[in-house]
Amino acid sequence: MIRALLLDLDNTLYPASATMEAEIVRRMNEYVARFLDLSFDEAAALRRERMPAYATTYEWLEAEHGFTDADAYFDYVHPEGEEACLEPDPALGPLLDGFDLPKYVFTNAPAAHADRVLARLGVQGRFRRVFDIRFNGLRGKPHASAVDRVLAAVRADCGAEPAETAFVDDVPRYVRGFADRGGLGILIDHHGRHAREGLPTIRLLAELPSTLAAAAEGRAR
Repeated sequence: MIRALLLDLDNTLYPASATMEAEIVRRMNEYVARFLDLSFDEAAALRRERMPAYATTYEWLEAEHGFTDADAYFDYVHPEGEEACLEPDPALGPLLDGFDLPKYVFTNAPAAHADRVLARLGVQGRFRRVFDIRFNGLRGKPHASAVDRVLAAVRADCGAEPAETAFVDDVPRYVRGFADRGGLGILIDHHGRHAREGLPTIRLLAELPSTLAAAAEGRAR
């Protein structure tokens, strides 16, 4: 039985076709270029090569280049007004309300970004808490320590155990990292790009209720 629901933010609560991600990635590459004194193209190539070994671009810069100014980095990558590219979604609130479960956001972005996005989408009041990158000491998904910390906070808040907690994300390794800690990980794959990952998968959040029901039935057997 699922008793709590965790949702990723970017490319999960809004379609992956939105321009938000492209703009975030552009600003990340600009920051890397400036910090490492590289051209934009050199920075983008280096980030594509090295970042996958870490949870986030910030963590990569910290681990391999001694970077420590988290505030400056997040202020640049997630400036005020970035959310203007998103279209408010009048259907999202009622969809979330249909889940009779405590709901939380679990994101590798800072809380200020999450708050602006949730407000833009019109769902800022639907979540009991936002677990952001600072909540996890700048170590995000899929680190076991981050997942465990969030699961412990959910347990303390609503009593749900890891096996009773579902998490939806658009990144396969984040979903797998959650499942490895005992939760139910579900991949949202808007464009069918990860068909070979072997994970419970939905294309749209509207498919989530039936997926949760099927998962609960399967775990009960």
